[in-house]
Amino acid sequence: MTDLLAIGTRKGLWLARSEDGRRTWTLDGPHLVAQEVAAVSIDTRRSAPRVLAGVQYGHWGPTVTWSDDLGGSWHETDSGAIRFPADTGAALGRVWQLRPDTAARPDVVWAGCEPHSLWRSTDGGCSFSLVRGLWDHPHRPTWEPGAGGGAVHTVLPDPATERVVVAMSTGGVYVSDDGATGWAPRNRGISAVFMPEPTPEYGQCVHKVAVDAGDPARMYAQNHFGVYRTDDGGGSWTSIADELPADFGFPIAASPSTPGTAWVVPLVADMRRMPPDGRLRVHRTRDAGNSWTEIGEGLPDGHWTAVLRDAFCTDAGEPTGLYVGTRDGCVYASADEGDTFTVVAEHLPDVLVVRAARLP
Repeated sequence: MTDLLAIGTRKGLWLARSEDGRRTWTLDGPHLVAQEVAAVSIDTRRSAPRVLAGVQYGHWGPTVTWSDDLGGSWHETDSGAIRFPADTGAALGRVWQLRPDTAARPDVVWAGCEPHSLWRSTDGGCSFSLVRGLWDHPHRPTWEPGAGGGAVHTVLPDPATERVVVAMSTGGVYVSDDGATGWAPRNRGISAVFMPEPTPEYGQCVHKVAVDAGDPARMYAQNHFGVYRTDDGGGSWTSIADELPADFGFPIAASPSTPGTAWVVPLVADMRRMPPDGRLRVHRTRDAGNSWTEIGEGLPDGHWTAVLRDAFCTDAGEPTGLYVGTRDGCVYASADEGDTFTVVAEHLPDVLVVRAARLP
């Protein structure tokens, strides 16, 4: 069994491997040198795993590239994997999210992009089609870019149905029952303190959403201010931030196997955006946010930078592995659900995204 970790940074991609149960890691890279890699996925549904990367390379602009030999070679569609139709008058700014669908739809890959848009591939990520139902939504002209840009950064396909949940900054959470049409905002209870109406129908700056392992209708959201849970598919959200040292942060992750278990990385708000007292720590709940415990032995003190929304992920190991990448170029791995961490890499460029997979 090989554990593979893909690390996307401002200046390239690194791949880390562990052959000993996630105790030690070897680092391979940089791949895609000097390219910003803001989105990565490891698609294990294929006979050979495919690493997909959303890249931004200076003069040549943004696109999606892929490797079927773990970084030995990279490929991209000649005309670009993601191209806005001419009638939209838009151009791709950045690929923020690459999400393989379920095993039942082995060739489907989703992409969330800037400007606010959702894309669907039926050929494993080689080419994508714009989801017009979301692009043509009457709310879209009023979705404002957050500090990092206007983007669909979370894409959550339901493994049992055609339902898809997306989240964006700033716009909030939207749901479609068929992944194409009828997109409806699902933000009731999530705050937007920067707006005249603090609880609007939409316009929230949701930073990340994760789905509980026990019930796809239960989700967790890290907001610009606040951490929330829904038990009804986004129909209503309830604050679960009371026991956290700060309710600001970027990422949130849920266990892929244990219902009620999720993790956040609290940051002091708002423009400081650093760990409380300079102590980088993870907080874990085992009861769906009713209580939280600080964990993270091996994570640093004297740490004054942030963990971005996609620089935090889990794996499918037993127990669940947890991975944290920081803006000062460090990556930490835990093989025990976050109780203890070891260093995977140091002195990399700004870490934007980490993704983990277990390979046979």
